[in-house]
Amino acid sequence: MTAVAGPDGGLRCPWALATEDYIAYHDTEWGRAVHGDDALYERLCLEAFQSGLSWLTILRRREGFRTAFSGFVIAEVAEFGPADAQRLLADEGIIRNRAKIEATLANAKVLAQWEPGELDALIWSHVPEPGRPAPATISEVPAVTPESTALSKALKKAGIRFVGPTTAYALMQACGLVNDHLAACAARDPA
Repeated sequence: MTAVAGPDGGLRCPWALATEDYIAYHDTEWGRAVHGDDALYERLCLEAFQSGLSWLTILRRREGFRTAFSGFVIAEVAEFGPADAQRLLADEGIIRNRAKIEATLANAKVLAQWEPGELDALIWSHVPEPGRPAPATISEVPAVTPESTALSKALKKAGIRFVGPTTAYALMQACGLVNDHLAACAARDPA
């Protein structure tokens, strides 16, 4: 499937037209460069929570996640203890999956030991070589790439949990390391 006209007549990636939430996310966030350790930690956590679910489920609960996890400030989440884990398991504003919550807390503890900018540098060191052609159809968008596999391995080696190659690729898409907007999509090269 190729880019499709949205309610305003602009061509977009077909998945973006399912809901108003998706249109806003697609047009203003997805595929745009994200930098900063806390911002990337947030995206890493949200992609892990999304695993096995629709992105819309996460998108609609994002503010609940931000509230529950202290705005995804690594230093603050790293201080969470067992009482916080229990509070999170009871929080209806987030996905209450024990393994994902525990990974989010454990990852903050690991990242709190890193130098400022180290997470940003590690993630952005996995940008693919330039020159990859723009996908014309959804079927041309990969779920995993050699770069996402390498990023997953590097994060796991550093002690980060719940980040397989597919999750790593979704992170790369969301944070602008790759541009998987379809060739005809208006958001591919925003003015």
